[in-house]
Amino acid sequence: MKRTIKKVAVVGSGIMGSGIACHFANIGVEVLLLDIVPKELTEAETKKGLTLESKVVRNRVVNEHLQHALKSKPSPIYHQKFASRIATGNTTDDMPKLADADWIIEVVVERLDIKKLVFEQIEKYRKPGTLVTSNTSGIPIHFMSEGRSEDFQQHFCGTHFFNPPRYLKLFEIIPGPKTSSEVLSFLNGYGEKFLGKTSVVAKDTPAFIGNRIGIYGIQSLFHLVKEMGLTVEEVDKLTGPVIGRPKSATFRTVDVVGLDTLVHVANGLYEGVPSDEAHDLFKLPDFITKMMENKWLGSKTGQGFYKKVDKDILTLDLDTLEYRPNKKASFATLELTKTIEKPIDRFKVLITGKDKAGEFYRKNFAGMFAYVSNRIPEITDDLYKIDDAMKAGFGWENGPFEIWDAIGIEKGIELIKADNLKYASWVDEMLASGNKSFYSVKDGATYAYDIPTKSQKKIPGQDAFIILNNIRENKKVWSNSGATIQDLGDGILNLEFHSKMNTIGGEVIQGIVKAIDLAEKDFQGLVIGNQGANFSVGANIGMIFMMAVEQEYDELNFAIKQFQDTMMRLRYSSIPVVAAPHGMTLGGGCELSMHSDKVVAASETYIGLVEFGVGVIPGGGGSKEMALRASDQFHKNDVELNVLQEYFLAVAMAKVSTSAYEAFDTGILQKGKDVIVVNRDRQIAEARKHALLLAEAGYTQPIRRKDVKVLGKQALGMFMVGTDSMEAGHYISEHDKKIANKLAYVMAGGDLSEATLVSEQYLLDLEREAFLSLCTERKTLERIQFMLTKGKPLRN
Repeated sequence: MKRTIKKVAVVGSGIMGSGIACHFANIGVEVLLLDIVPKELTEAETKKGLTLESKVVRNRVVNEHLQHALKSKPSPIYHQKFASRIATGNTTDDMPKLADADWIIEVVVERLDIKKLVFEQIEKYRKPGTLVTSNTSGIPIHFMSEGRSEDFQQHFCGTHFFNPPRYLKLFEIIPGPKTSSEVLSFLNGYGEKFLGKTSVVAKDTPAFIGNRIGIYGIQSLFHLVKEMGLTVEEVDKLTGPVIGRPKSATFRTVDVVGLDTLVHVANGLYEGVPSDEAHDLFKLPDFITKMMENKWLGSKTGQGFYKKVDKDILTLDLDTLEYRPNKKASFATLELTKTIEKPIDRFKVLITGKDKAGEFYRKNFAGMFAYVSNRIPEITDDLYKIDDAMKAGFGWENGPFEIWDAIGIEKGIELIKADNLKYASWVDEMLASGNKSFYSVKDGATYAYDIPTKSQKKIPGQDAFIILNNIRENKKVWSNSGATIQDLGDGILNLEFHSKMNTIGGEVIQGIVKAIDLAEKDFQGLVIGNQGANFSVGANIGMIFMMAVEQEYDELNFAIKQFQDTMMRLRYSSIPVVAAPHGMTLGGGCELSMHSDKVVAASETYIGLVEFGVGVIPGGGGSKEMALRASDQFHKNDVELNVLQEYFLAVAMAKVSTSAYEAFDTGILQKGKDVIVVNRDRQIAEARKHALLLAEAGYTQPIRRKDVKVLGKQALGMFMVGTDSMEAGHYISEHDKKIANKLAYVMAGGDLSEATLVSEQYLLDLEREAFLSLCTERKTLERIQFMLTKGKPLRN
């Protein structure tokens, strides 16, 4: 049966309900968001003469919740105009509208009696075959559908989104006793393809997969902290980026999520899994109970494990329960891993540590390995689903079984035994059957150990993906220390960056030129994409700083010219080039995308020309390109200055889009040409498809442009008046004005007496000259140095 989702109804508009509604709006679905009618008027409503029958009053709850969500940061919506896709209503007047919905999602308070009343109402109005799901995070699914019709039960299950729904990728699907296989299969595919999620089908057990393992991890840490006498700072140092976990690590994450939320799930598990071998770990330690009594719940109450006082961050002492100044945590073991780039390669070293850190990792991993092995087949039959859930729901770079593989199965068993814990017997059976790892890679696909058959089975759903980790060695065509070229098949190459933060320096420039040379000679097209945390944070400003400080201006001029020439080589190659940006795509990364034939951007792409922040203008063709794009937007009888000003401001204000959709507003992405994919796992495969389409359509090498209309003195004068008034009003500094005027000179095409058609090279020469002159300024060097040392821009 072909099922299409055109309209979704979300019942319950709290933080999760509004977040889910916004994410469906993000992908272009029409949404109806409902909540209760308020029981009484506010003072303001009474003054206005409104009654409880007024529509504005009846929809007040839902509208307030939605507006609060839309104003929150980070935003739940890709673009504010997408909010128009959400209609609001209330559960008294508007339930008949559920008849138009293809999927109804219940997101009301976590009480079974209330949920059952809501489902009774939904059943009255839904049409047969409509999907009905609950976003519960812990109530057993089989209780919720009791007493409902056969059709309702066949189309009912749990769909657990993680908060915030836009950003966290885990989408748990929990079947009820009668959920049809067609419904499960549809939701699994829809979650992955349309919602951009990692779909994981879980069994109907307490807290499902993600929270069962995640809360075990946090609770075991709470107990380990006291046992080992560790501080809050030490635990956050040990459980953050060093092991591929979010910067917020453990305690800062709890502060952000809310201690009460965590305690609610932990208490549910303590009651719900009495036979769990780690049952006692779900009991709250005394310091947590005390924090709950004091309402030290984290960010929402102004203090938790951390507390901000004026500009200082204080930390909670877990022994005295008093706040004290932050203490820097450091461990000799962590120093040993500084030269190891990938977290997955650090684990072997971390568990050998002779200090407290080494002991912590040995105990922590022993507990986690034993626990996850014992959860199969209770919460899932497939070990890879546990790893998927932890990566997508908790932001771990590697799941527990992947970490165990990295340490070595036997070594993991040794750690478990040393801590007097027990692991599941299937692990020994796996080793006895000749399987020495949980995962393997074959022909570019990932296989995972399957317990019933005692063999490695291909993980389903990979055919729409290209996983660069799996093909990097087998399909490598060329590489240097900063970039690797792989053969993606179908005549398309991929260029992957792997410099620090994927910055663009000499090695990456060499890689770009080499990739184009190879593609022009023996292939049909080129994709430039990687699967790191960010596409590229731009040019290597450390190198620029060194050259500028040493006053090696000839070398600096050569480096900038080389960058510009490489971007033009991209633009005017004889094969199609498709860029696949994601995450931070700043400065040079943005310029590279703008010079490609097409951009296939991940929806979570934060892209912009940010060079003003380090005291220069875009020097790799970005300033030229914005002038060219403005010129292409000039139409007869237009006020051309206004068009140019929009493009000028996008650069001068260093605007960075908060999603790929916003980049259409700044002119960085182009409507009708560039495309957006919601699921990053599909991005490289999608980019290859577009490169192939361009090649097969008969790609012709473009002719160099000599028809860029620049406005000369007319534009230059307007920009300079503007920067003068901005400085006079103290909106910008004197140095900001200097940088803005340099940009104005480039984008106006210099001080030409009238509007003129010029070549791209003419603009590139102006751009390079302006960039170099700014590199001679002390204030620019101060800005670059500040960015290199502090990681944030300096306003001087």
